[in-house]
Amino acid sequence: MTSVDEPARSGTRTRDAARTRAEILDVATREFARAGFDGARVDEIAARTRTTKRMIYYYFGGKEQLFTAVLERAYGVIREAEQALDVEHLDPVAAIRRLAEVTFDHHERHPDFIRLVSIENIHDAAHIASSEMLASIGSPALDVIRRILAEGRRSGLFTADVDAVDLHAMISSFCFFRVANRHTFGALFGRDLVAPDQRAHYRAMLGDMVIAYLTAERAAD
Repeated sequence: MTSVDEPARSGTRTRDAARTRAEILDVATREFARAGFDGARVDEIAARTRTTKRMIYYYFGGKEQLFTAVLERAYGVIREAEQALDVEHLDPVAAIRRLAEVTFDHHERHPDFIRLVSIENIHDAAHIASSEMLASIGSPALDVIRRILAEGRRSGLFTADVDAVDLHAMISSFCFFRVANRHTFGALFGRDLVAPDQRAHYRAMLGDMVIAYLTAERAAD
């Protein structure tokens, strides 16, 4: 005998499963970022959630798959920010600055993302390579950059013939270095790259650096 309560119970189970999965990913993100892939323990992740090791394996399959899921969600967050970027109403110079600011802000707000990417590089991007989602996710920012660069060249504002991937790497590298190397840089040079009173300085410096590159006269080869 069926009941009108069955769809409700099914919907509740779906919501509970989604919440449990999200909780596991939250805790796993912090644990992998803290201890690295090799140092993180599924037992420890389970102990910090309202679930069990058996349920973690049920949802994700194993430690490798859990770490891959953590990476997929971490990259998904920045891709969502890029997709939400609205620069169509801005001139090319302002648009590139805004794109750089979005990357700057995201990396600063998500230090765990920086640690996860560093860990994945130690493992030669093996988990990213095994993920169908990450293999196809690309970067919405690249399409935006290509449009901005094309408009900048058409308008004469940008003199350099710059590849979108190279520009993306230029922006990302500064933002990544600032967070990833904060402690070593501070120990060596006595300067905190993420000090609140220096934030506006570095944010503006990134935009200035990118615009200077795009508007610089290039010597003939």
